[in-house]
Amino acid sequence: MTRIGFLSFGHWHPGPGSRTRTGGDALLQSIDLAVAAEELGVDGAFFRVHHFARQLASPFPLLAAVGAKTSRIEIGTGVIDMRYENPLYMAEDAGAADLISAGRLQLGVSRGSPETAVNGYEAFGYVPGDGETDTDLAHQHTAVFREAIAGAGMARSNTLMTGVDQPLAIQPQSPGLSERIWWGAGSRATAVWTAQQGMNLMSSTLLTEDTGVPFDELQSEQIAMFRSAWAEAGWKREPRVSVSRSVLPIVTDEDRAYFGRREAADSRDQVGYLDANTLARFGRSFIGEPDVIAAELAKDAAVQAADTVLLTVPNQLGVEYNTHLLETITKHVAPAIGWSPNL
Repeated sequence: MTRIGFLSFGHWHPGPGSRTRTGGDALLQSIDLAVAAEELGVDGAFFRVHHFARQLASPFPLLAAVGAKTSRIEIGTGVIDMRYENPLYMAEDAGAADLISAGRLQLGVSRGSPETAVNGYEAFGYVPGDGETDTDLAHQHTAVFREAIAGAGMARSNTLMTGVDQPLAIQPQSPGLSERIWWGAGSRATAVWTAQQGMNLMSSTLLTEDTGVPFDELQSEQIAMFRSAWAEAGWKREPRVSVSRSVLPIVTDEDRAYFGRREAADSRDQVGYLDANTLARFGRSFIGEPDVIAAELAKDAAVQAADTVLLTVPNQLGVEYNTHLLETITKHVAPAIGWSPNL
């Protein structure tokens, strides 16, 4: 059965028209939107993590608060840039947030994307070793984090205090969390690597490669390669796969005022450079009448191949508007892709 969730980038800005003007607004509204989404039967509340920007940055206080205010909805990230993370501190935070939410944490992690700061992770104290790349750094941090949440000994006990010499695990431990880690993969090759590592696959609205085929077909190929590599690796559990989509149905004059002008311009894929060296294919936005969007999503090859669809939301329009947006999608769009409310 298909799950749907929302994905918020947590922007805030004190500019005209913004209903999310401060960092406090972004955090508190994120909690309120998760509560409203759960009441609608939505399956997940996910948050993007960016540093040195007016966006959500430190996810675990937010995830713990959402977990305490809700009872059913999955809570997660899409994604945490592991170049910036202390993996043991992150393991403690993740374990605590998962226990508060009774095991509902779904953590998306990755090497990250181009950021506002140049090599911002170095300001956090993390520098790749000689001959290593920032991707190597992200992989190393992820490996240590995953060992820690799986209960591996990360330090030796102090015999003067404990009377024994033994390995000590990070506390608290949250059973099952190690199987709920997703890697944000931007290419087919990275999806294969993700499967080999035994992580779930999180695929966004862009891919850092272009073969000339439509975005959904390229992403569907990425998913197929991931599943094949997963089976070849011999993992026993069934993996999760998510894709992100920008879905903006127009049913009111307010909807049309916000998004009507974008309907034609954003209705097709775009190809461009993500940074100076990375050619990327960007997926289209789905804007228009709900029945038209529903038919289009029903034909989207990657949406059909995934088990979870994350809907990016324009969070600066506020909780009330985004609740309206999600309600329209759950009633008039999502049933076309096999979704029903989880109430």
